[in-house]
Amino acid sequence: MKKILIIISLCLIGMSFCGQEEEIRIPDEAIRFRVIARSNSKEDQEIKLKVKDALQKDLSNLLKNSNSIEDTRKTLKGNENHFKSIINDTLLQNREAINYKINYGLNYFPKKTYKGITYDEGYYESLVVTLGSGMGENWWCVLFPPLCLLEEEEEASNVEYKSYVKELIDKYF
Repeated sequence: MKKILIIISLCLIGMSFCGQEEEIRIPDEAIRFRVIARSNSKEDQEIKLKVKDALQKDLSNLLKNSNSIEDTRKTLKGNENHFKSIINDTLLQNREAINYKINYGLNYFPKKTYKGITYDEGYYESLVVTLGSGMGENWWCVLFPPLCLLEEEEEASNVEYKSYVKELIDKYF
């Protein structure tokens, strides 16, 4: 009987932890990065990701020593031609003749829910690349603080999930 009461108690404790959601909020002092595809065709979505990858790799190198939002702003403002060169090279390597726009400043972001978190619509300080007419889905992240410059795939493969309740049950039973 004692074991059953312990198991029930542990389950109730575990369920109370599961019900709590961690609120993730982008800081007010943040700079976003966004790449918008020409359309939702498979080809346009692929080229969007190639442009994103090339820019993200370069931004990671440029901003690795940035310690403040002011440092990040200065770097972004001073490298627009450099970013254009990266986009041009990426499009050329992929035999794509797409017009594009690049804008650093206040840009509109629609309301978005991603992984259970809702991000409000509004104008946000950001570096935005629009490929062609920009009618396709977009990819975006936060440059400062440097949330998207981390090696996402590497970290995701090293994540180990544990259940506190399961560990307690395994320990005592």
